[in-house]
Amino acid sequence: MPFILALDEGTTSARAILFNQAGQVHAVAQKEFQQNFPQPGWVEHDPLEIWTAQISVAIEALARGGVQARDVAAIGITNQRETTIVWERATGNPIYPAIVWQDRRTAGMCDRLKAAGHADEIQQRTGLLLDAYFSGTKLAWILDHVPGARARAAAGELAFGTIDAWLIWKLTDGAMHVTDASNASRTLLFNLHTGDWDDVLLKLLNVPREVLPEVVASSAVLGNVSSALGLAGIPIAGIAGDQQAALFGQMCLDQGMAKNTYGTGCFMLQTTGQQAVASRNRLLTTVAWRLGEQLTYALEGSVFIGGAVVQWLRDGLGIIRTAADVERLAAQVPHSGGVFLVPAFAGLGAPHWDPYARGTIVGITRGTTAAHIARAALDSIALQVADLLDAMQADSGIRLSELRVDGGAAANDLLMQTQADLLGVPVVRPAVTETTALGAAYLAGLAVGYWQGTDELAAQWQVERRFEPAADRTAALAQRERWREALKRAAGWERGESA
Repeated sequence: MPFILALDEGTTSARAILFNQAGQVHAVAQKEFQQNFPQPGWVEHDPLEIWTAQISVAIEALARGGVQARDVAAIGITNQRETTIVWERATGNPIYPAIVWQDRRTAGMCDRLKAAGHADEIQQRTGLLLDAYFSGTKLAWILDHVPGARARAAAGELAFGTIDAWLIWKLTDGAMHVTDASNASRTLLFNLHTGDWDDVLLKLLNVPREVLPEVVASSAVLGNVSSALGLAGIPIAGIAGDQQAALFGQMCLDQGMAKNTYGTGCFMLQTTGQQAVASRNRLLTTVAWRLGEQLTYALEGSVFIGGAVVQWLRDGLGIIRTAADVERLAAQVPHSGGVFLVPAFAGLGAPHWDPYARGTIVGITRGTTAAHIARAALDSIALQVADLLDAMQADSGIRLSELRVDGGAAANDLLMQTQADLLGVPVVRPAVTETTALGAAYLAGLAVGYWQGTDELAAQWQVERRFEPAADRTAALAQRERWREALKRAAGWERGESA
C-alpha cells in the first residue's frame, strides 16, 4: 500500500492529499466552498456542500495521482475545529447550517454564564476560556432555536458533531458517530482530566448526552469507508483537529516544542507532554492527541484572523487580485508608514479574548497607499503571533529557541522575516509545509503500521528555510508598543466602549 490519504477540511476549502512513505506529497486536490454571513457576526457553512466538496476532492486526488482505492493504506482526517453541525440520525440531513468557529452569535450566552460565576469552573474542567469560539454554546443555540430540536436530541434522534464527526458519519454511511479527543477538547463539554464528556458541563449548557459522539483515540483503525463511495473499503485510522494535526506533523513531540500555523487564523501550540498546564495568561489548555489511552496536552493561542486578512484585501478592498500578490505589493514600501491594521473582524482571540472588538485601521495620512495597507496587514499577522508567544513563554516558563511554521501564509517570505524580527527568535519553515494534512496522515499511517514509529517520522522532518532575526530590537519593541495602542482603539467597539 504505497499511499496514505489525508482529508483536510478547512474553513474555506476542502483538500485531499496523497502522501507517500517518505512523507512527500504525491497528489493534491482542493475546492473552495461558500462562506455565508446571514447577520453581522454570524458565519455559517452548508454541511452538505462541505461533504460534497470533500468527497469530490478525495476522488480527484486519487485520479490525479493515478491511484486506486486499493492502493491507499488508510485515511487520516483533519478539520476546522469548533464548527458545529447537528443532523438527523435517520436521514443524515442537517437540521441547521454549520455554525462556524468564527461565529459570535453566542457571545451573550457566554456573558450570562460568566455573570453567573461559571467561567472558572469551566476553565478548570475544560482548559478553555468561556467564549463563543467553542462548540458547546453553538450546539445549545441550535437546540434552542430549531423547533423541536431539544426534545428530538434527548430522544436520541439527533447527532452533534464537529466536522470530523460529520465526515466520518458520511464516509461510513451512518455506521460511526465518533470524534477524537483533540476535537472533543474544543467543545466546552469535555473534561481534560477524565478524558470524557463532563456531566456537570452538559447540565450547565443543557446538552443531552444522547446527542454526543463517542470519543476515540487520534490514531486507531475505526472502520472502513462505505462501499457506496469511490473510496470503498479504505480504513479510517487517524483523526485530529487541524492545529493538533499540524503540531504532530511538525514533529513537536517533546515538551516545550512549538509551532505556529498561518491559515485563516493563526494558531500557536506548544507541547506540554502528559501535563495539562493551566494558563495564567489567557491561553487554552487543550488535548494535543490521544494515542491508545494516553493523552498528550498542549498550550494554545488562537488568533481568529490571520491569513483571512489577506483574503479581505483581495475580496473586500480589491487591492490585490490573488492572495499571493500581497507580498509583492507590501514589499513596495520599507514599512507601513505608521499605519496599523487590527483585523478584529470576528473579535480578538488569545490573549485578549474580546468578542466585541472590531477591525480598525489607524495612522492613515494623505501619503498612505495600498502598499502601506498591505504591509500593515502582514504586520498585523506577525504582531498577533508575537502576543501569543509572550503569553506562552510566561505560562510554560520555557523560552523558545525556534518557532516552526506552516500553513499557506508561511510561504510568504516577507511575513516570515517580519515574524522573526518581531519575535527575536529564528522562524523555521519545513520542506513540507502541508503539515496539517501530514499530521493526519502520520496518525493514520501509524495505526495501520505504514510507519513503524515516531522516530521514523521525526527523521523525515527537514528544514526548507530558516529566517534569522535581522531587525533592530529597539525598533521591533517600539512597533509592538504602538500595536498595543492600536489594539485599545479596536477593543469593545461593538458595545460602544471607548479606549
